[in-house]
Amino acid sequence: MAKSANQKSKLLYLSKILLEQTDEDHPITVPEMIQELAKRDIKAERKSIYDDLETLSLFGLDVQSRKGRSPGWFIGSREFELPELKLLMDAVQSSRFITQKKSDALIRKLEGLASIHQARQLQRQVYVSGRIKVMNESIYYNVDRLHGALSAQKAITFKYFDYDISRQKVFRRDGKRYTVSPYGLIWDNENYYLVAFDHVNQEMRHYRVDKMADIVVTNLPRSGQEQYPNFQVASYGQKHFAMYSGKEMTVTLRGLQSMAGVVWDRFGQDIILVPDGESHFRVTLSLVMSPQFLGWLFALDGIELVAPQEAVDLYRQRLVSIQAAYQDASL
Repeated sequence: MAKSANQKSKLLYLSKILLEQTDEDHPITVPEMIQELAKRDIKAERKSIYDDLETLSLFGLDVQSRKGRSPGWFIGSREFELPELKLLMDAVQSSRFITQKKSDALIRKLEGLASIHQARQLQRQVYVSGRIKVMNESIYYNVDRLHGALSAQKAITFKYFDYDISRQKVFRRDGKRYTVSPYGLIWDNENYYLVAFDHVNQEMRHYRVDKMADIVVTNLPRSGQEQYPNFQVASYGQKHFAMYSGKEMTVTLRGLQSMAGVVWDRFGQDIILVPDGESHFRVTLSLVMSPQFLGWLFALDGIELVAPQEAVDLYRQRLVSIQAAYQDASL
């Protein structure tokens, strides 16, 4: 048989056909493979197809065959199985920090890792619409630049902004650039945050990645090691409720034993709960006294803040101010 111009690509196209069109529920026969190759101007004989399938199998592709009512060849296991792809797609779709446009693009790429038949199942999986998404399309590339700066241990500069009521960017510091040394990225409260050493204020701070613009990786070496020789990003994130700032304190909570799981869920399994009587426990934590922490505490029946007195006073002041706001007769 005379060879066509695309004959050298036969093995590549055959693997593509198998990966895209087959799975355990949708096998393809050898005559169908020959027809598919012919559409690509590639001539093939039955014997050569069997040889090619053997070659692909030896290469590592999980090529399997089945006899019976629905005979044929198909790809068995893949790099990502269907349940794994469903999990990844749901994570992408529900991630607030990924814009809708980027979510759609990533989902299309994930669909390409399955057969066309499995991709239809994945499309049915993505049914949630109207989820809150960030508006900054550049966040995807911001994260990439920040990882580069972290790897090279270099300082960065950037502009930082908020949105006004018209959804227009309003840059802080009148558009002046921030200079910081990145120490890590934290995923918290459905947002990405950069934890970095601020060169001007000489302290660790955090920034919403989706509110950073014009990031530039400099040649300046990372600063902050002298002020924070044993800095741990995970510990920083644990202390800051919803990544809000405040005064750092060592506080003691007292709670019912039935609330132990709530505390472990928030602070991790490594913290030690000390029995306090038959039905309570105490736990000492280092954290930031932010309104978000006080709000978390307020929402829980069975856990109270008992020390230090400064923290208790702050909590009492917060409660008094909230009560006063709702005592107005006109409300």
